[in-house]
Amino acid sequence: MCGILGSVNLPITEESLNTIFHRGPDSGAIEKFEIDESTVYLGHRRLAIVDLTATGHQPMLTQDAKFALIFNGEIYNHLELRKKLSEIAFKGSSDTETILYYLAKYGIEGAADFNGVFSFSFLDIEGKKMYLVRDPFGVKPLYYKLEHNTLVFSSEIRPIQQLYPNIDLDKSNIASLLKLRYNPAPDTIYKEIHKLRPGHILQWDFAQSASTTSSITSYLKPVATTKQYSFAQAVDKYGELFEAAVKRQLMSDVEIGVLLSGGIDSALVTYFAQKHASTKLKTYTVGFADDAFANELEEAKRSADFLKTNHHSIVISAENFQQVFEETCSIVEEPLGTTSILPMYYLNEAVSKDLKVVLTGQGADEPLGGYARYKGEMMAQQYPAFLFEVMRPIAKLSKKEQWIRATQSLAIQDPIKRWEHIYSLFSDREIQSLLGIQDKKSKDRIRYFYDLLDCKSKKGVEGMMAVDTRMNLADDLLMYTDKVSMNFTIETRVPMLDLELIAFLESLPIEYKIGEHQTKRIHRAFASEVLPNEIINRPKKGFLSPTEKWFREDLGDYYINLLSNSNKSVYFELFDKQAVLQVFKQHKAGYNREKQIFTLLSLYYLIQ
Repeated sequence: MCGILGSVNLPITEESLNTIFHRGPDSGAIEKFEIDESTVYLGHRRLAIVDLTATGHQPMLTQDAKFALIFNGEIYNHLELRKKLSEIAFKGSSDTETILYYLAKYGIEGAADFNGVFSFSFLDIEGKKMYLVRDPFGVKPLYYKLEHNTLVFSSEIRPIQQLYPNIDLDKSNIASLLKLRYNPAPDTIYKEIHKLRPGHILQWDFAQSASTTSSITSYLKPVATTKQYSFAQAVDKYGELFEAAVKRQLMSDVEIGVLLSGGIDSALVTYFAQKHASTKLKTYTVGFADDAFANELEEAKRSADFLKTNHHSIVISAENFQQVFEETCSIVEEPLGTTSILPMYYLNEAVSKDLKVVLTGQGADEPLGGYARYKGEMMAQQYPAFLFEVMRPIAKLSKKEQWIRATQSLAIQDPIKRWEHIYSLFSDREIQSLLGIQDKKSKDRIRYFYDLLDCKSKKGVEGMMAVDTRMNLADDLLMYTDKVSMNFTIETRVPMLDLELIAFLESLPIEYKIGEHQTKRIHRAFASEVLPNEIINRPKKGFLSPTEKWFREDLGDYYINLLSNSNKSVYFELFDKQAVLQVFKQHKAGYNREKQIFTLLSLYYLIQ
């Protein structure tokens, strides 16, 4: 695991590369290549996890010097791929060396065979082409800036900003952020900095003219639903694939731990990790000093006792939030409406004292139908629209954001427009009030994956889950998890997003995943074979922070005062101050606006 930085026709220096030193403190290097009239710089910072010797150092070249690679990630099936490269005399045991020669032999299409997480640059020196590639679920980030005959790319935004310090904000992308609570790839809040979409390849052709130098294609393929298995057979198959995924992701030459919540997902991951680990695992949970609902400390401790791990609990408070909020905004680099960033900070800070690698239960809800919105989407197919319209005033009286959003969206017939409303953080009217413009991009970003994954041929909820697994998950939860963990030089692994496991899940009928009164149906059925009912049947809390309560108390007053007296010109050139403060007033009045407040504050600290 590491950080990558590269460019075409723009020199990069050690100073630029060291802006991502935290992603790879074990070694670092920059190599320069001349191809026709272009100069290519490939820079790399390494966090040594597999093959700790110098044979794993990057940039890495083939022995004939025809191909070069810089790579961020892990390829868990790389030893299987090596069997197809029997002619190669490998120098070491790193997955980097495996995929370098695999791509040299099979071409860039070979990336579709990689079961792992990755962003990489592959340079075909003789063929005069360079490729940027991102894994199918976007676990590893990849940013780029493209203009004329110059390309810069990196694992994080900060090296690009260091090379281009005066990049303007994109107001239309900020409007989309306010709608969706994150910016879906290829957008960021900056006009000229983009993200490569999950499962996509950017090709740079040195032999072409400047206007046709680059192109972007996808290697994602829609998964067709089949009824090959009975439910009982599917549970057995799911169990085999789940255990294999966890076992595969124990690939490491350093100690591995687990982030253990009080829920079923991380408990199941921990069970099989402990089963196949050679030593007693360390597990970690974060909780809160003053909010019983958001706390999972006691539940996680009981899970750890059952799983027989060496468990650690971290407790934080509202004061901790205020202390690191600005820092976490800088770490994540992109504003979000996801309040769990703060507990993730303290969790990784604690882990960093002991370990370099952890497994998590992240990525289970999207492919397994774990969120309430999936039940809502099924209701939209089952009930007439007027029922939701009738319920709208009742939902508004409840002041519950989830109910209000559901009644406003489920009556909409067009799936893309319906999903946009379901996802909406701020309404169109609020965005207009805050920014003075409308969001015009969100529907197109949803439609892109809707078309690419052939969602028209799926049941509504199946399409929604498929889109969420490639878009919402990548640019929200996985993005901030990667940034926060790598800030503390920790590699976070997600066995739930194993390529074989997800392909199997997406081939199953929806009723195997969402029952009338149960989510994650197949997941729970398999878990019941190895975990006690007490873990399986715990109410879902999610990885939250008690910001709803905090923002109604002293913490909210602190930020109201901060914004009221702020003369931060760039922020309030974009935002109407009274409209921003109105969101705080609504929250004080009993509406839950914590995510909206979190998003606005994230922007405040990022916009200079």
